[in-house]
Amino acid sequence: MAAISPQSFLRQTRAGELVRLFELLPDVNFFIKDREGRFVALNRRGWQYCGVKQEKDAIGKSDHDFFPKQRANEYRADDAEVMRSGKAIINRVESAPEAEGSPRLVMTSKLPLRNAKGEIIGIAGVSRELEQVRSRASDEARFAKVIELMHRQPDTDLGSAEMAKMCGLSQSQFDRGFRRVFGTSARQYLLRVRVEASCRRLAETEDTVATIAVELGFFDHAHFTRCFQRTMGVSPAQYRQQQRTPQMPGRR
Repeated sequence: MAAISPQSFLRQTRAGELVRLFELLPDVNFFIKDREGRFVALNRRGWQYCGVKQEKDAIGKSDHDFFPKQRANEYRADDAEVMRSGKAIINRVESAPEAEGSPRLVMTSKLPLRNAKGEIIGIAGVSRELEQVRSRASDEARFAKVIELMHRQPDTDLGSAEMAKMCGLSQSQFDRGFRRVFGTSARQYLLRVRVEASCRRLAETEDTVATIAVELGFFDHAHFTRCFQRTMGVSPAQYRQQQRTPQMPGRR
């Protein structure tokens, strides 16, 4: 019998049966969304995050139907970037999909999903609570303490040498390992965390852009604006205006 390629083999499978495997991993949140951000499939942990009693109650709905507006916007922005670029997001740490103010963090990865023609038709993702990651003997667990510090205190001015010490690593081991696990340097990761923190401030407070920039550890107003524009695709002022404008459910 001729050998069959992995791609051909997978096209013959029933995706729904593969999804059911994630029911055996109760600490993992698994989800599939279409291009409009609507849930196509979730495992038990996924629909529990949505606060519904069964998977069918979440199918066809979006993050905006279940989660706080700011958090849903952040998830949808990541989804849109994965579908636009065709590149996966690996091991991004973000707020858990729960009520605003929840202190829990999750480590999320998202992949673009393509049809037989190679067109991106949605995304698939998994997330785990950071506390569960930290309890495991894994590369991610080694950096959990630093990651938690960044999210708890985004204005921290710790350098990579100090972060390496927190992890019990040399600076070169820390720099190489962090980039391998998270796909970016610790400095760039921290800037992303600061931008995400600034999104909440812009949406929820009347603080000036200059005040937010200084209090979150950016060099100055201009540095903050450059980093924000590069990450979010709009200026801080434009982002604030978008958040003050009513949106239709399920749309970014």
